[in-house]
Amino acid sequence: MVPKDYNPSFSHPLYYIRKGLYNKISLYSRELNGRLMDFGCGSKPYQSLFTNVTEYIGLDYAGEGHSHEQESIDVYYDGKTIPFENETFDSVLSSEVFEHLFALKQLLPEIARVTKKGGKFLITCPFVWEEHEIPVDYARYTRFALQDMLEKNGFEIEVIDKNGHFLSALHQLFVLYIHDHWLHKVWFFSKLSLFRKLIRHIAVPLLNVAFRLLEPILPKSDKLYLNTIVLARKK
Repeated sequence: MVPKDYNPSFSHPLYYIRKGLYNKISLYSRELNGRLMDFGCGSKPYQSLFTNVTEYIGLDYAGEGHSHEQESIDVYYDGKTIPFENETFDSVLSSEVFEHLFALKQLLPEIARVTKKGGKFLITCPFVWEEHEIPVDYARYTRFALQDMLEKNGFEIEVIDKNGHFLSALHQLFVLYIHDHWLHKVWFFSKLSLFRKLIRHIAVPLLNVAFRLLEPILPKSDKLYLNTIVLARKK
């Protein structure tokens, strides 16, 4: 089962980005099968969605940015070379990892090398988001940059999708601001535990529900959005 933090309810301050990612990964997970490498796996939050795979191997790098103590990593790599033979995997997943790779262009040939011909590669990465896992937060990629890098490394694009749109991105950032900055950095609010609880358990879900009700009638634009989702196939 996907943990609640990654399949959240309206009361979660990251509801729109996390629920959207959960829905997109659920949708495209059926495209991946066989032996799967989760590149940058962390705690493998989405593993249960990949019901067509025969083996699920988590690969990660023991770097700074966050602790790996509570994570489910099967194999560590040195940040440069993936320790598997050529064409080991039928499928690859990499969710919210690319922005943390300073040498992404050097690692994509490695991912291609260990992927079988015809193998599927599912990627998600943030487009509009705050700095996180500091100092290991290096980039935000447009869909055009992702397509170019993947095609140069032997992948063809099957789907490019987006999580969210202009208004949902602004709403999600506003809720994040209220939750992370009002509650902890404004002196008056930070001293009142009751007020913090009201914000966290009443204001956040009310904001999210209200936006969900208004969203269908508001004009949409997808030029600003939360995450890019790419499904590619190795040629």
